[in-house]
Amino acid sequence: MAFSLPGDITWAETEYGMVLLDEVRGRYWNLNPTGVTVLRTLLEKGDVNDAAEALVRDYAVDRATAGHDAGELLAVLCSAGLLRETGR
Repeated sequence: MAFSLPGDITWAETEYGMVLLDEVRGRYWNLNPTGVTVLRTLLEKGDVNDAAEALVRDYAVDRATAGHDAGELLAVLCSAGLLRETGR
């Protein structure tokens, strides 16, 4: 499963992570550094398991928590229209 940002979503890195702006709805979302790790992994053709492994590798978190958090963020990003599945 591959993911991409829709064309109407812009982003900017910040001192604290990343901001995503939905230009159509006029809403923005802040991602902390762990959220950025998950998003980047997904955008680089990784899946939720790859994102969880990146969290385990880069942060002091256990595998179960990382898997839960990565899956939850994926669901939120998709339901908010900030990320879409593009296939492989």
